[in-house]
Amino acid sequence: MHFIFGIIIGAIGYTFVAMTEWYLSNFGRIEFFDKYLGMEGGSRLGYKLIGILAIFFGTIIFFGMWGGFLGWLLSPLIRHQI
Repeated sequence: MHFIFGIIIGAIGYTFVAMTEWYLSNFGRIEFFDKYLGMEGGSRLGYKLIGILAIFFGTIIFFGMWGGFLGWLLSPLIRHQI
């Protein structure tokens, strides 16, 4: 089942990267990205970053590495008992 979810999330991420102009014209600008990533083109870069993150997480879910990734990400916050 995680294969299907991984492919779907990766495909959605790909559309964010490949069809940025379509998302921008249909959903509009994202003020956060315009403010912090530059005056012109911040929303485009934001949509591309969202797409790249979706592709990354889709790949992690597809290969079943979600638990290992979360363990690595949260390892500084979790105390290991010896």
